[in-house]
Amino acid sequence: MMSLRRMKATISYDGTNFSGYQVQPGKRTVQLEIEKVLSKMHKGEEIKAIASGRTDARVHAIGQVIHFDTTLSIPNEGYKKALNTQLPGDIRVLDIEEVDRDFHARYSAKGKRYRYIWYCEEVQSPFRRNYTVETKGIKPDVKKMKEGAKYIIGTHDFSCFCASNTSVVDKVRTVHSLDFETHSEELHMVIEGNGFLYNMVRIIAGTLWEIGIGKRNPESMEQIIASKSREKAGKTAPPHGLYLEKVYY
Repeated sequence: MMSLRRMKATISYDGTNFSGYQVQPGKRTVQLEIEKVLSKMHKGEEIKAIASGRTDARVHAIGQVIHFDTTLSIPNEGYKKALNTQLPGDIRVLDIEEVDRDFHARYSAKGKRYRYIWYCEEVQSPFRRNYTVETKGIKPDVKKMKEGAKYIIGTHDFSCFCASNTSVVDKVRTVHSLDFETHSEELHMVIEGNGFLYNMVRIIAGTLWEIGIGKRNPESMEQIIASKSREKAGKTAPPHGLYLEKVYY
């Protein structure tokens, strides 16, 4: 009998044409595409690809992490090549390695880093339309956004930045850092924390954007967090500006 191996893979995908990571009936998802290839490699056997967390439709990943169990004795580089040969072009395996059987892509994760990108020129490049959020030339006050961001750093109940349809009860999370970077015509928000609630990064991005364009003042962030009310925070920023950049273990 062949021994079972647990494989950890770091993957990248363009979320444009996916209905998210998680398998959904009748929809194209990242998990579905990966599991189809794994099943083919295992002669029809069902192989589950468990991710560090699900991403929504049109959200991208630079460094998503998954794990799956296999009976195949293919070397790591061979496994990587075999998967990339058969996967569609909008998913790529960047790295793969065998790990201990108690490793879990989701439950072993210690933290994550996300990046959110706005395109701040009047005319957005057509080549960036699926990867940055168009502002139609609106340039926010980044200094004020940074002031508002200071209130988010630390451990808080982030109920105000969580989609109301979540089943998660404990909404306390720790945000380690939140920075802004300017890259030519793009504004990037980079946030790291020990974990994030459903839509949390996009709601934070939407709220800080409203501060940046003068709809709110930076100090209002303190009251928003204290309220624990989703209604007090800003709009959920569009999905295609969001990237899961790194998962920490």
